[in-house]
Amino acid sequence: MLTPVIDEDGAPFWEFTARGELRVQACAEPGCGELRFPPRPCCPHCHSFATEWRRMSGRGRIWSYVLPHPPLLPDYADQAPYNAVLVELADAPRIRLAGNVVAAPDARLDSVDPARLRIGAPVRVAFTEIDGIAVPRWILERG
Repeated sequence: MLTPVIDEDGAPFWEFTARGELRVQACAEPGCGELRFPPRPCCPHCHSFATEWRRMSGRGRIWSYVLPHPPLLPDYADQAPYNAVLVELADAPRIRLAGNVVAAPDARLDSVDPARLRIGAPVRVAFTEIDGIAVPRWILERG
């Protein structure tokens, strides 16, 4: 599996995932407060360097998805076909996180039947550890 590359701007994101929290970087400048992802040092709206991390509910919806056939990376070949999704966060509709929809946090990437995936389907975050890093994944919500 691919291990995320952690840089200085994104390090807090991974520190929060290790605690089972999904947080998004926000501008801490009074009067701005814009959320941004991926993390970066400066607010693209007001150009402030003031930053805070806001906790998200962990809920969202599938904004887009693909089923790679064949997988582009050899490490994923035995799990094909699997899904790769973009999830639009319920708390921040302009923020979209990439990941996979799985049946359980530690399930294989091919654990969800691709026929169950739909644009707009509600999902919730779950975390699994990959090489010592808590990685967000997504689980379909019922209803």
